[in-house]
Amino acid sequence: MSEAATSESPSRALAPARVSVRTLEIDDPGDLLALLPDGGPDTLVWLRRDEGMVAWGEAARIDTRGEGRMLTADARLRELAAASTVVDEVNLPGTGLVAFGSFAFDDEDPSGGTLVVPRVLVGRRQTPGGVRAWVTLVDAADGTDAGVGDDPGVTGALAGPRSPVREPRDVTWEPGAHSGEDWMARVADAVARIRRGDAAKIVLARDAVAVASEPLDLRALTTRFARAYPTTWTFAVDSLVGATPELLVRRERGLVASRVLAGTIRRTGNDEADLAHAAALARSSKDLEEHELAVASLAEALEPFVASANVPEVPSVLHLPNVMHLATDVTAVLAPGDASDAPDRAGALPSVLRLAAALHPTAAVGGTPTRVAVSLVREIEGMPRGRYAGPVGWLGADGDGEFCIALRCGRIESDDPRRIRVFAGCGIVAASDPQSELDETEAKFEPVRQALR
Repeated sequence: MSEAATSESPSRALAPARVSVRTLEIDDPGDLLALLPDGGPDTLVWLRRDEGMVAWGEAARIDTRGEGRMLTADARLRELAAASTVVDEVNLPGTGLVAFGSFAFDDEDPSGGTLVVPRVLVGRRQTPGGVRAWVTLVDAADGTDAGVGDDPGVTGALAGPRSPVREPRDVTWEPGAHSGEDWMARVADAVARIRRGDAAKIVLARDAVAVASEPLDLRALTTRFARAYPTTWTFAVDSLVGATPELLVRRERGLVASRVLAGTIRRTGNDEADLAHAAALARSSKDLEEHELAVASLAEALEPFVASANVPEVPSVLHLPNVMHLATDVTAVLAPGDASDAPDRAGALPSVLRLAAALHPTAAVGGTPTRVAVSLVREIEGMPRGRYAGPVGWLGADGDGEFCIALRCGRIESDDPRRIRVFAGCGIVAASDPQSELDETEAKFEPVRQALR
């Protein structure tokens, strides 16, 4: 589908047409999350191992819908960047004009997708020369400098008033779209369809709803995620918040990386037992089959965009505090696009968001073969996923950036910020057992449950 034919939200157009951006180097601020002035819906977070970015305010917003939602958002951000004044005195990934984005899993989902350019962004990155940090200020008032980036502006951005962090209180849980028994019946239906040859793998998700006594504070949730799961990507984008272990795609100066996770076992808390379980996971024919399908799907989708790729033949076991996954890290070197792919981008490297659009949905969150599996997901799952299992991350005006798959997460409801809808899913293959798959979703709910306690 062409960008012009893409269905978009008519109510949230890109505004303004241009912005003024300035990035300055600053002393290491330490804990980035402590800088956030409040935990409201305009809070933006992207962190891993104390590196990344936090941001707040909304200088510009792009909302899109439909099959071409990511390509449309990518094109609109390029238009904004071309019309804007950008002064970048740091020149690192994450500096200059940056947008945070999240996108629906399903092309037909009305939640669509969003890119947000924040008014204030603070970043921190480990480099060979040590930690470097920066602040980016964006003025959307009239497209002029208007003092953006001067010392008073920086001081005001980093030392402004901060409201007290609100910890989750009196959290209760409500059932989601389906009871556990109902969901297991849907798993059994998927297994039956796989055994008769309709698909090789179908990924099914389930949801639940948590309700607190007062509006949820994104600072409290992201702090808890970051402390409990430092090796995952902690994120908050457009009220979607979580800690995902799965990198969809990273682009950095011509190099690409992606991580496939498929095949999961719950941890026991006993180190000796967990080592035995990890060894069993690495030998499990059911889990290895699921993983191989996901790796093959990703490599096939990435192939048109790269000059060379490294795809390990054997997965490793990724150890997280609550579960272990079979994991494969794929790396590649990008090739310039040609005129048949995108006439306006001939000779340019594809942006990270364009790569995300090509890779999504992966077999790890949709199934195999992808189009057939996603169609079966719509039929069997019986609920809208929204932006769960869709791409979430950030994009720079130069095309570099990082998008993960939105897992281990929930989305705070806009009309009632006390409520958050959370999700977990499993890859179903011919050997799947419904009770075991239900147990796996319970393990995958645990990071959000911990954050809400």
